[in-house]
Amino acid sequence: MSGAIVARLPDGRLHLQEGPIDLVIEAFGAVIEVERAYAQAVECFGGVLSDLVRELPTLRRPVGEAAPQLQGPVARRMAEAVWPHRAVFITPMAAVAGAVADEVLQALVRDRTLEKAYVNDGGDIAIHLAPGQQLRAGIVGDLHAPQLSGFATLHHNRPVRGIATSGRGGRSFSRGIADSATVLAATAAVADAAATLIANAVNVDTPAIRRQPACEIDPDSDLGGLPVTVAVGELSPALVAEALDRGVLEARRLRLCGIIDSAALSLKGHWRIEADDKAIAEARMG
Repeated sequence: MSGAIVARLPDGRLHLQEGPIDLVIEAFGAVIEVERAYAQAVECFGGVLSDLVRELPTLRRPVGEAAPQLQGPVARRMAEAVWPHRAVFITPMAAVAGAVADEVLQALVRDRTLEKAYVNDGGDIAIHLAPGQQLRAGIVGDLHAPQLSGFATLHHNRPVRGIATSGRGGRSFSRGIADSATVLAATAAVADAAATLIANAVNVDTPAIRRQPACEIDPDSDLGGLPVTVAVGELSPALVAEALDRGVLEARRLRLCGIIDSAALSLKGHWRIEADDKAIAEARMG
């Protein structure tokens, strides 16, 4: 694992970093179980980046009618997460951060007795909860100025084990104008892919939005010549509402299809929540 960072943060959490992958991991339980779990996560992490690099050309291609043939476990998770969305433009890279979090979490908890645990890959989070346990996750409304805007409390008996956030200002390009689109789903990879599509859907046609082909900004982008948002100027309240309404329609479609549990969308300080019981909106949104 040459080049990788393996460290303990001052509060005891595990930090794993190599290339663009940056994980913060925390497990709760007996000390010996936690230490063994961390060792398992470190062992798993050693091959993640190299495995992805070997299959990068396939991972950057849009998913079509035929499922991509991939070998690595993270790559397969990525392809599986985007497969339901193959009718629109999407590549397995839309789920990379969530898939990495899912894979490392699986290694972390394997044969261990833990109360709860999470693997946070830059805001895309895979979660483990034992019976009776819960975890509260903060939600950031503006990726340009990250600060807590609200939170979601996850319970063992609720089928959510993944959270992901996409939007303009995140680590990847966005075709939409959402400040953030946070999604709760069964896995982090599924949430990651869905958050990408929902954030793209938060959009409106106005000269106040400046776009540029992704390949002009990053020649290696999986989005190729598709336009991505590079700046958003002043928007009228009507345009903000229109953009958010479009995002909510996509979030509702994905929820009714059983792909996601819920979503919270933000733009210019305004919020939209798509959930059966609004459980994601337990605090300070808007």
